[in-house]
Amino acid sequence: MPDKNTAALDFLASRLSQPAKMFRPPVPSHEELAAMLHLALRVPDHGKLEPWRLIVLERADFTRLADLAEARGREMGADAEKLDKGRGQFDRGHLAVAVISAPKASDKIPVEEQVLSAGALCMSLLMVATASGWGANWLSGWPAHDAEFCARAFGCKDGETVAGIIHIGTSAHEFPDRPRPDPARVVQWGLGPA
Repeated sequence: MPDKNTAALDFLASRLSQPAKMFRPPVPSHEELAAMLHLALRVPDHGKLEPWRLIVLERADFTRLADLAEARGREMGADAEKLDKGRGQFDRGHLAVAVISAPKASDKIPVEEQVLSAGALCMSLLMVATASGWGANWLSGWPAHDAEFCARAFGCKDGETVAGIIHIGTSAHEFPDRPRPDPARVVQWGLGPA
């Protein structure tokens, strides 16, 4: 029987996302964040393709991103609620890492698997930040799915998308866990009769 890592299992059983809008300073130092990124990058990278890139966003970056989101929303004819949501995460942000899915040309690794690798990197960073004692939240929002915003904000080229924006900071409150999926409802054991 394999040896269990009880501490890791306990962490996974208690991990929950905390609202990024509630984060406040302090945030990790450059050295602390660099150490977290070093660990988070230990994800499947499909033959060393590294089909992603990271952009560390600090407080000054958020003002620019908020203004870009508002301008883009106005160009799109967005209503007040959409404009507020577009600005929101950037107006309140202190530190985040934008994970850009950047698939590479490959005869062996399908684009879909490369995109999943970027998602795995988002989850890995979320776990590493939380395990390091910080509040962490994986957000996207409409700006992250708008190609024009992503090109202006993050320099995304054709085929690149924002997999997630991982906000990291000090959590102001303790939050209760939310209801979790019932495995009996979402897990199928086997394929059934042929």
